[in-house]
Amino acid sequence: MKRLKMLLAAASALLVVVTAADAATLKWGAARDIDSLDPYSFGSTFTLAFLNHIYEGLTRYDENLKLAPSLAESWEVVEPTVWRFKLRHGVKFHNGDDFTADDVVASLKRVSDEASPLKGNLPAYKDARKIDDYTVEIVLKSSYPLLANDLTNIFIFSKKWLVSNNSERPTDVAKGVEGYATHHANGTGPFMLESRQTDATTVLVVNPKWWDKPKHNVTRIEFTPIASAPTRVAALLSGDINYTESAPLQDIERLKASGAIKVLLSNELRTVFFAMNLGDKLVGSDITDKNPLKDPKVRNALYQSLDMGLMQKKVMRGLSRTTGALVAPAIPGYNEELDKRPPVDVEGAKKLLAEAGYPNGFSLSLLCSTDSYVNEEQICQSAASMWARIGIKANITSGPRSIINPRRVKGDFDITTLGWANEPALDAYSLLIQVVHSKSGSAGLFNWANWGDQRIDALVDKSAGELDSAKRVPMLTEAMKIAKDETLFLPLHQQPMAWAIGEGVSSVIQLPDNKARHWFTQMK
Repeated sequence: MKRLKMLLAAASALLVVVTAADAATLKWGAARDIDSLDPYSFGSTFTLAFLNHIYEGLTRYDENLKLAPSLAESWEVVEPTVWRFKLRHGVKFHNGDDFTADDVVASLKRVSDEASPLKGNLPAYKDARKIDDYTVEIVLKSSYPLLANDLTNIFIFSKKWLVSNNSERPTDVAKGVEGYATHHANGTGPFMLESRQTDATTVLVVNPKWWDKPKHNVTRIEFTPIASAPTRVAALLSGDINYTESAPLQDIERLKASGAIKVLLSNELRTVFFAMNLGDKLVGSDITDKNPLKDPKVRNALYQSLDMGLMQKKVMRGLSRTTGALVAPAIPGYNEELDKRPPVDVEGAKKLLAEAGYPNGFSLSLLCSTDSYVNEEQICQSAASMWARIGIKANITSGPRSIINPRRVKGDFDITTLGWANEPALDAYSLLIQVVHSKSGSAGLFNWANWGDQRIDALVDKSAGELDSAKRVPMLTEAMKIAKDETLFLPLHQQPMAWAIGEGVSSVIQLPDNKARHWFTQMK
């Protein structure tokens, strides 16, 4: 235990002097650090979930995952392409600035900037205009039903703060573009930033002037990334941390048996899959004159050689939900027929490779991070061993997200892991417009390696302007059917959620979007 405390102190300065207020301190031991304090700097669900404790959107999801007002008290569609939002009076930013329409317009301009990595979260946005201090109209490119959902993840900055700190333009941490907002924060949310040490400790304290009526009794959040699963477990058992959103699957029973730890288990909405480089050439293959992955027979060979029953049992400890679809059953656009996987057929896969002209297989690069998805590195190792049976040699490169994500964004891979929770819309349109759609303007921001299809693009674009759900959702389903028929991706599973709470924590709310919402957390 002495060694554990030395490790934690050296890595993160986690241990603090116990005070009377410590009883209301949530000690969050996370599997990874956030990417930035700027919510527009990278499209990470985990980072946005953390920053939602500091910043807020015009709308939000409540404790039942239902859309609810936040900084906007109400909204209406005044024209097919114009939405009017009535803003909440009396809200103040953490530095004392009043919240007004100017802040909303400045924030929307910033997040929709061509250089913004988060502009894809507002795919239909065209412009915003101030009507008066507490009324804003948002103008869309076309009629679009999901704007209020999208705005749950568009957090509002103080315009004065942005201007005074020369931060009116967005940052992009994947490209090494930083600014004042990367390391400082000023929101309207339930907690305020006290201090931050990147890759060490970020401390939030309660906002005593929050506009909403608190449903929590947390006074302080000490957030510390602990990448090592054994160290994280030891910290839980010793009481050095009392909450984690990433309890290691292999240690669930041990944590339960301790008697002091409560484990919350479920499956989240996020679907994890393999994305393949469909450009002209691969980047790490012994086939240098063309791209074998452009042949559907090769993609199908990779798909049907994946034994997800074995992976689910061995790698995911039986806790994931194996899928053949790109979205979870709760997401509009899901279809049960699309959830069926091809049977595992190693000999059939070898035959397909031979028919495609690769009887002896070939090599390729497999890019995986160590801290993005549950047991991600083991998933890649398991897949590589399964592909080896058919002659595909997958050379794995793994590392922390800070190293791997820039390579993903550049398309510097042959196959990589990718997960999507369909945030913030909770609708298949999110995946289709940001990941599956060809790269074009704000569409296809996460289409890293040329896997688009014009038929899919047409369906997705048409669905965006359809307000009738009975007509819109079948378009999404049809687009995903084309992606499945063409084997554009290799679906794996909806990953498990494994949270753990320890001494001092009474309750937390765990929803299937896997976002921590500690403005509902109760301490003992």
